[in-house]
Amino acid sequence: MTEGDPICPLCNRPIPDGTGSLHHLIPKLKGGKGGPTVLLHKICHKEVHATMTEAELARDFHTIESLRTHPRLARFLDWVGKRPPGFQSKVPGRRRAR
Repeated sequence: MTEGDPICPLCNRPIPDGTGSLHHLIPKLKGGKGGPTVLLHKICHKEVHATMTEAELARDFHTIESLRTHPRLARFLDWVGKRPPGFQSKVPGRRRAR
């Protein structure tokens, strides 16, 4: 981790070099192919997709602010915010109905 590391807009922790993951705010499958993207921690990105469907992301959760309002994601962000920036953990398998 260095002082110039980008900050994850979801958990507000630095993203160590090479450990970020690009998230399309509107999923590519729902018309967001050329749309805005944000760099997130891989663990944060995985949790977003484990929590919500592509349709939910496109319809209701296409901004950082709206993602933070989701109850499960808010609990996750509170939990992960207490971990070091390079913290990696497996996100359990499918946790939402598709």
